[in-house]
Amino acid sequence: MRLRKNKCVGMESKLAELLLDPGSAPAKVQTHVAECDRCRNELAELKSTMALLDAWEAPAPNPYFLTRMEARMREEREATPAGWLARRIVRIRDSFAYGPRMRLRPVAAMALTGVLLVGGGTYLGITNWNHPIQPAGQTAVVHDLQTMENNAQLLDQLEALSNNDNNGD
Repeated sequence: MRLRKNKCVGMESKLAELLLDPGSAPAKVQTHVAECDRCRNELAELKSTMALLDAWEAPAPNPYFLTRMEARMREEREATPAGWLARRIVRIRDSFAYGPRMRLRPVAAMALTGVLLVGGGTYLGITNWNHPIQPAGQTAVVHDLQTMENNAQLLDQLEALSNNDNNGD
């Protein structure tokens, strides 16, 4: 029994392939389904589900749905609430939902443009974009070669000192 469970692991996706296109399924999967009762029953259930889905027809939409919905929304908008606080809340909610009476979007866009222009000009003034291009300093390779040359000169001097000490003794 344990051996069959291990063989059935991962068969769900392979059963779907076998259901949709039986010719493309590997022979190993087909022989497994032929031998395994559990996988065969699963495949039969998938086939019956697909047959039910093929037979199902979507219901036709009601032709008067949109008309009734628009009428209901109009009634809700035109209905006045009972208290002054409720009317005020509804007015605020409507201003958020449908926009304010005065169209302030162009004014807000112009204000934002002005803020961006002033901010950008200030940034350019602070960073001073007219920096002169400074000549490149020594590259790392040149610096390393100069250091090695200085080290070679130092070693030559130390060798000369040691030769003088050896000659003087």
